[in-house]
Amino acid sequence: MRGQLYEIMGKTFFTMGGAKSHDVEDGILDPADPNFRAQQNALKRSGRNRFRVLGQSWWPEELPSDEEYYTALKTLERTNWQVDYVITHCASTSIALSMDRHNEADHLTEFLEMVDRRLEYEYWFFGHFHDNRSVDQKHILLWEQIVQIL
Repeated sequence: MRGQLYEIMGKTFFTMGGAKSHDVEDGILDPADPNFRAQQNALKRSGRNRFRVLGQSWWPEELPSDEEYYTALKTLERTNWQVDYVITHCASTSIALSMDRHNEADHLTEFLEMVDRRLEYEYWFFGHFHDNRSVDQKHILLWEQIVQIL
């Protein structure tokens, strides 16, 4: 679901999955590394648990590829930059920063920022920040909540 458009009950949904992990301050460990267990145990003993494990809890594909960004742009061009709903995992930079000053911009949030400024839509749904709330009149953060759209 990266850059595709779906039509459901006469409404259009633009989708763009992916997000940069924001809880990897202690690093990304590689289980193929001969020192993997020692590194993991040392981190745990020191109380540093904000790490991920390659291929188990973190993947390089968490962010879209260049091809997926290209697909998204072509999809939006075909819609003349007009859809009914946007569904993403991540939020645009301005929305992310409005929620928490510690959030950081990255290539995906900046791409979504450009989309947000250009695209005409009714609502934008995202869930990366694990909460349920309306950020503003158009941006809805959903995590554990199920809402009826149509």
